[in-house]
Amino acid sequence: MVTPHYLLDTNILSEPLRPHPNPYIIARLSEFQASIATASPVWHELLFGYYRLPAGKKQQAIGQYLNTIIKPILPILPYTPAAAQWHAMERARLMSVGLTPTFVDGQIAAIAYVNNLVVVTINTSDFMDFGGLHVENWADEPTAS
Repeated sequence: MVTPHYLLDTNILSEPLRPHPNPYIIARLSEFQASIATASPVWHELLFGYYRLPAGKKQQAIGQYLNTIIKPILPILPYTPAAAQWHAMERARLMSVGLTPTFVDGQIAAIAYVNNLVVVTINTSDFMDFGGLHVENWADEPTAS
C-alpha cells in the first residue's frame, strides 16, 4: 500500500459530481489516486450535504459515489489527540493575531499537518494562515517541472 501524500478537501472530492468537472482536478485525481486520502471532517461535510438533499436522482447519484468510490477506496483519516493539540495551538495563535479560520478547516489542517500531508483544495485561502501547512490547488493547470 502506498502512503498518502495528499489530503483532499471537500471541494476536490465533490468535483467529479459537477455537471462540468474541472479537467485538471479529474486528471490529478486519476494520476495520484494511490497517494490520496481525506479527513473525517471532510467525510462529515460530504455526508451532511448528501443527507440534506431531497430524495431523487441527484441524491442517489451522490450516495452511490460516496458509498462505492469514496468510502471503500479512499483512506479517511481521523481527528486524533495529536491533531486536536496542533489545532488548539494554531487556533490560539491565529486568534491572537485577529484571524478566525473555521473550526472544520482547522480540523482538516490539523489532520494534514500531523500526517505530513499536502492539503488539496480549491479554496487555498481557507488554509494559508496555518503554520507549516503545505497547500495545493489542483484546479489550476499544472506547471512544467
